[in-house]
Amino acid sequence: MSLIFNRTTRLAHGAAAMERFVKAGGVPLPGALGLVCLILLATAAHAEPPMRHSISFQGKVAGEQVVTRTDDGRTVVDYSYRDNGRGPDLHEEMRIDDSGRLILFRVTGKSTFGSSVDESFEYANGVARWKSRADSGDQAGALSAQYVPVENSFEAIAVIARTLLRQPNGKLAALPAGQLSIRSLREATVQSGPSQARVTLYAIFGFDIAPSLFWLRSDESRQFFAVVYPGFTAIESGWEDRANDLLKVQQDAERELLRALADSLTHRFEGPILIRSVRVFDSDAATMRGPFDVYVFRGRIASIQPPGNVGRDVGVVIDGEGRFLLPGLFDMHGHEWRWNAMLQIAGGVTTVRDMGNDNKGLEELRTDIEHGNIVGPRIVPTGFIEGESPYASRNGIVINNVDEGKVAIDWYAQRGRRQIKLYNSIRPEWVAPLASYAHAQGMRVGGHIPAFMRAEEAVRAGYDEIQHINQVMLNFLVKPEDDTRTLLRFYLVGDNAAQIDLESDFAKAFFQLLLARGTVVDTTIATFEPMFTQLQGEPNPAFRKVASHVPPALQRNWLVNSMDVNAANVARFRNSYAKLMELTRRLHAAGIPLLAGTDDIAGFTLHHELEMYVQAGIGAAQALQIATRNGAKYTQLSDLLGSVAVGKIADVILIDGDPTENIASIRDISMVMKEGAVYYPAEIYEAMGIKPFRSPPKVVISDGAKASVQ
Repeated sequence: MSLIFNRTTRLAHGAAAMERFVKAGGVPLPGALGLVCLILLATAAHAEPPMRHSISFQGKVAGEQVVTRTDDGRTVVDYSYRDNGRGPDLHEEMRIDDSGRLILFRVTGKSTFGSSVDESFEYANGVARWKSRADSGDQAGALSAQYVPVENSFEAIAVIARTLLRQPNGKLAALPAGQLSIRSLREATVQSGPSQARVTLYAIFGFDIAPSLFWLRSDESRQFFAVVYPGFTAIESGWEDRANDLLKVQQDAERELLRALADSLTHRFEGPILIRSVRVFDSDAATMRGPFDVYVFRGRIASIQPPGNVGRDVGVVIDGEGRFLLPGLFDMHGHEWRWNAMLQIAGGVTTVRDMGNDNKGLEELRTDIEHGNIVGPRIVPTGFIEGESPYASRNGIVINNVDEGKVAIDWYAQRGRRQIKLYNSIRPEWVAPLASYAHAQGMRVGGHIPAFMRAEEAVRAGYDEIQHINQVMLNFLVKPEDDTRTLLRFYLVGDNAAQIDLESDFAKAFFQLLLARGTVVDTTIATFEPMFTQLQGEPNPAFRKVASHVPPALQRNWLVNSMDVNAANVARFRNSYAKLMELTRRLHAAGIPLLAGTDDIAGFTLHHELEMYVQAGIGAAQALQIATRNGAKYTQLSDLLGSVAVGKIADVILIDGDPTENIASIRDISMVMKEGAVYYPAEIYEAMGIKPFRSPPKVVISDGAKASVQ
C-alpha cells in the first residue's frame, strides 16, 4: 500500500512505477513548503534534540527523516529523498493520546511523481474525521482503532507499531477499515564504535499483501531504528555501517516465514500427472486446440494425447474438463522481491525477466526460489547499467565512463546475463560503444532512452529493445535541451502526446526503422493508465476488477495517483494516454514485436496489461501469444518454455474460461504448474490476505502418488 515503508520495499527492489510503495525522503524541502517547515521548527520549543535517520540507495545517501518532539506535545517530521530523478517531500505533524493512538495527523507536501499531498485526521469531541487524496469520512464514538494514513513517513509507522505493541494480543482495528497485527521476529545487538543498540525486528500485517518489516529499539521507547532491504536503507544516523548486519538477520527471519508458506503451498507428486480433457492454447498459431489429455512427468510435458486414453499407472489426475490450459505467463518487466514473487505464481506468471535490482539481493532471491525456500517464478536477470549523475537510479551498476561500462558488461556476462539495460543517465555518446561491446558477447541491449537522446538515435546506436511506451513516444516530443532524467519524461508525454500525428511521414519512417532493426518494445502500457488517467479519489483503473479482493488499506491506496493529474489537465492527459494506446496498436500492426511487462504489483498488472492490449485493438489470442511465445523468445528460452509441447518444461496454467474469447478470464486461474510442481492460486491468495478468484480443480491422487507438500 502507500504506507511509506512498504512503498520503499518495492522501490528498493527496483520497480519504476512504485508510487504504491514510496512517498518520502530527506533533502531540504523546496519553496513555500520548506519555508513553512522552517518557521514551524524555528518557533517550536523542542523537548529533545531532533532524531535523524539517513535514507540510502545502494549505500549512497539520498535523503533523511528528521523527527522533532516539541514541548506542546507534537511530533513533527520532515521526510524526503531523491532517487532516479524523483522523490517526495513530506511534512507531518502528529499528536498521540495516552493509549498511543493518533488523535491528530497532518501531512503536506509532494508525492514521488509530483502531485500535491494534503491529508488530515483528527479525533475530537468523540468524532474521528479524516480527509485524504483517497477519501474523506467521519466516525463517531470512542477511539478504538488506529488511523492508517495514505501518505506518511517511517515515524508514522513507528507510532502504529508502538500502539499495536500495547495491545494484549498485538491486534487493533484500522481506521477507516481493516485489521492490523504485529509480531516480533528477531532481536539483535548492533555495535558502532563505542555505541551499542539493542533492536527488535517486527512484522506488521494488514497494510498490504506482504508483512511490513520494521526495526525498533528494544528499550521502553520503542523508537524507530531502521528499515533495511537489499539496496535500500533508512537507519538512525550514526548507525549506517550496521545496516548490512540487520539485513542478514532480517533475511533469515523473512526466509523462515516464506519457507513455512512454501512448505504448505507447494504440492509435488510422484508418478505421472494427467491434466484430463483440457483445451490447449497453441501459442505459435495463437489458437485453442483440443481437447487433449496432457501428461506431465519429472517436470516435463511427457505426452499429449486424445482424451480418454488413461494410463494404468497415472498417479494424479487433475480434472481439466471445461477448462483451458496455457503455457505459463511471462512478465517481461519485473523488479522482483520475495513476497511479490509468490504473488507472481498466483497470477500464473512462471517466468519473470528482472529489469534491474540490487544484484546481490537478486541472486539470493533466485537461489531461494530454486531451492524451494520461496514460492516464486523462474527469474531471468538483466544487467542494469546507469550513468553517474544527481538523477541516477542505483538499481544495479553505476558507471562514470565507457571503460567502466565494459567492465560492468563483463561482470554481467560472466554471471550468465544475456541482456543489458541502459538507463537515463547514460551519456548518448556511450550507447554505441557499449552496445557494440555487449553484442560482441552475444548480449541484447535495451532500456530507457538516455537523456538528450531520441529513441531513433538509440536504435541506430544499437538498441535491440525499448522499455516503456512513454520512452517510445518521447521520440516525437523531446527537444535537445529536455532532461528526461527528471519527471519530464512523464509530464512531457502527458501534456503533449495527444497532439502527435502517428500517420505522419516521420512516424512511418520511425516504425520502419524499428521493424528493419528487429527492435522489440516492452510497453508496460497498463502501468501508465492510472498515472495518466486517474483523478484523486477515483478507482485505479488497472486494479478496478480486483480491488474488492485485497486488504482495505491497499484498496484505499489504489484511490490515489502520485502523478499530478487534476481537473485542469485531466482531459489532456487522458487524450495523451489514448494516443499511447494508439501507438501500441500501430507498433503491433507494423509487425514490431511487443512484450507483456508490468513494472508494478505482480500478476494483477500483467492481467490488465493483456486487457489493455486487447482494448488497443490487438486480438485476445495475439495478446496471449505476446505473454507466452514472445516472452520465451526474447528471454532465449523458446526451446524450453513458451508453449505446451512434448519435451518442454511443465510450466502451465489452468483457467476457468477461454481467454482467447474473453481476455478477462486470464484472472480465473485455478491451478499453476511450474516444472511439474503444483500450486493453487486460491491457497496463495488466502495466505496473503487476498480473496481468491477461483477454487482449485478436482484432483484425484492415487495411493502413494503424493510424494510431499514441497
